[in-house]
Amino acid sequence: MRKNILLLSLVMLFSLTACHHNKPTENGNHDLKFISMNIRLGSDWSKEQDGEYYWDNRKAAIVDMIRQEKPDALGLQEALPNQLAYLDSVLTDYQCYGIGRDDGKSQGEHMAIFVKTDRLEFVKKNTYWLSQTPDSVSMGWDAGCHRTVTMAVLNDKLTGRQMLYMNTHLDHMGRVARAESTKLLAQLANAWAADNMPILIGGDMNTNEKDTIFTAFRNIQLENCRDLAPITDTAFTYNAFGKGDPHRIDHFFHRGLTLKSFRTLNGDYGVPYISDHYPVELIFEY
Repeated sequence: MRKNILLLSLVMLFSLTACHHNKPTENGNHDLKFISMNIRLGSDWSKEQDGEYYWDNRKAAIVDMIRQEKPDALGLQEALPNQLAYLDSVLTDYQCYGIGRDDGKSQGEHMAIFVKTDRLEFVKKNTYWLSQTPDSVSMGWDAGCHRTVTMAVLNDKLTGRQMLYMNTHLDHMGRVARAESTKLLAQLANAWAADNMPILIGGDMNTNEKDTIFTAFRNIQLENCRDLAPITDTAFTYNAFGKGDPHRIDHFFHRGLTLKSFRTLNGDYGVPYISDHYPVELIFEY
């Protein structure tokens, strides 16, 4: 009898949570939750570097985080094909889009976007290289490697509204590359976001949000979500698996959204670190 009562309580709690997520706000909007996360590549090279924090020891906890937080969209950086194959196999209620930055197909890191299929769908999607020739596989300016942005116009099945979501990873070495990349991202955002479509850019920017490279974003009215959300934090996002200096380098920038909260997900999901970056989460009305 006690087990039946416990089971019924859990079902009721889940139902209330789901209803709250889809319950319209006073102005008729609904909440959307986006998470951006650098999952730390899972390669033979990183296995030697990461030791106990190698991908195989973290991947189940990453899935637990996703299932616990239930994002409507998830932007990943540094995802290799083996990592995407695993996540795609277990996240059956999501659809994924992303291509390899090293060949435009499957090789190298992917800036992948997962969307929960009961809420969001891809209307238009593409990948560009952060370089002087963004339509082809290329390395830009003084960058240390190929860098890309994955772009998607998403349709909200609940409201019928559309928004532009951009998931990216700026270069870790090239200062010029980071500055020029934000200019390119701003140009792409304006080109894709027709008729005042809301814009959200997220990712590992390898730069503090106060850096002058983000002037290009502010010039098109893209503002830092951490600064503007009514509920927010000041936590660092790069943790280096606890072995180095922490930094705040993972961000969301938006235009045209009504923000509710920004949160750095640095809690316990079953292992000390699910990546060398903490995920960042944004909830907004839509």
